[in-house]
Amino acid sequence: MADTTPRATSNRSTTPGSSTFKDYIGSQWAERERPLPEPREQAAHAAARRAGISELHPGRTIVVPAGQAKVRSNDCDYPFRPHSAFAHLTGWGSETVVGSVLVMTPNGSGHDTTLYFRATAGRDSEEFYANPEIGEFWVGPRPSLAEVAADLGVATADLGDLDAVVDGLDATVLVVRDADTDLTRSFDERLGSAVGGAPEQDGAPATDDVLARDLSELRLVKDAYEVHELRQAVAATKAGFDDVIADFDAVLAHPRGERIVEGTFNRRARADGNTVGYDTIAASGHHACILHWTRNDGAVQPGDLILIDAGVEVDSYYTADITRTLPVSGTFTEVQRMVYEAVLEAADAAFAIVKPGITFRQVHATAMEVIARKTAEWGFLPGTADESLQPENQFHRRYMVHGTSHHLGLDVHDCAKARREMYIDGVVQPGMVFTIEPGLYFQQDDLTVPEEFRGIGVRIEDDILVTEDGAENLSIGIPRTPSEVEGWIARSGR
Repeated sequence: MADTTPRATSNRSTTPGSSTFKDYIGSQWAERERPLPEPREQAAHAAARRAGISELHPGRTIVVPAGQAKVRSNDCDYPFRPHSAFAHLTGWGSETVVGSVLVMTPNGSGHDTTLYFRATAGRDSEEFYANPEIGEFWVGPRPSLAEVAADLGVATADLGDLDAVVDGLDATVLVVRDADTDLTRSFDERLGSAVGGAPEQDGAPATDDVLARDLSELRLVKDAYEVHELRQAVAATKAGFDDVIADFDAVLAHPRGERIVEGTFNRRARADGNTVGYDTIAASGHHACILHWTRNDGAVQPGDLILIDAGVEVDSYYTADITRTLPVSGTFTEVQRMVYEAVLEAADAAFAIVKPGITFRQVHATAMEVIARKTAEWGFLPGTADESLQPENQFHRRYMVHGTSHHLGLDVHDCAKARREMYIDGVVQPGMVFTIEPGLYFQQDDLTVPEEFRGIGVRIEDDILVTEDGAENLSIGIPRTPSEVEGWIARSGR
């Protein structure tokens, strides 16, 4: 298997190495007496998800790694986040131990599941005090095998036992290849070819790509626990927006006020959740016309709009994804309001059609009809709205080149490896959660629009749950109409 030995720091280590020190630091520790936890709420949901993927791949061993920490610089890593498929199938969340691997082994009627991870080190080992990457003195204690087994309701084994399991595998094993590239490479080397490449067996799909697809499609419809977590993420995100508005004086006073917005929101994300679900976009003035503006190094000026696209990721890793566009001075100008109301009309029209049985692409098409009609009414298009909506024209897309919706869940752009016929051409079902986020963006040097429109960017984004007979806007409590937004800012004391 791949070498998982931590990166050495021997060239600057001052840890004593004498046997006398080792004996001393390994002695006189109190016994740990921690009662085993009850299974967490998501354990049953995770078991159902594993059953779903088991049914799709009978007779095949399935390996889903959590992954390794990613290097930020030298021996400093980014905060660890396991692969979303691993989180979905285990329910472990932010406590996940780096390098863990979920293995589902066929048993004739389904699969037996074992979670392999590096258990807590004994006080008689050097690891717990001398290893700065995984040692208890450095990063805190890891849970025991028994604790995790009780917590997640799944069999556990030490990561060191995985070697023997791999030795017994053949090329029919299926692996989530992008979760841990070193582990996947070691599988390939041991088995003599790319794993997951054997012919179909008992009707089971044969490739790792199909496994990745199926794991993605498994997340298209959310269970009750996932919906609850998304509600929590939206609530924390609302609090983050409230914090930003309350901090507007500091935002305006700083030459890089966009970063004050980012920092204020991120503080809430860390306080009420795990972190942000994606890099916060705090785009003031003409920066709002740059769709993924995350440099956030600009000033926030009175009279401008600021577009804030942000979401809190809770400890289970489910994330919100909300955008609000706010008038920095507290009220919209006439032109700003005109653009804002057009975007709001597009969002409301898209939401109005959401119900089980429509196709996902209809949401985008409905929003685009409004965008085409508005930009045609304003005289920005070289033709009528109907002409622009023809596939060969699409003039209105100059002002909104992105899509209107994407699925939401463990990833901000969830279910990304689902088939097109299951995603954009898929039928909307109860339990699906996706965004509706139309926008209008008039670049500061766009000569097709009057000067007073240039540099205005507006997006309104909400998180939508499909219900049995329609839809619920999970983020409706975050002000979104022009009057609501102005009142929101006024209530902050500005």
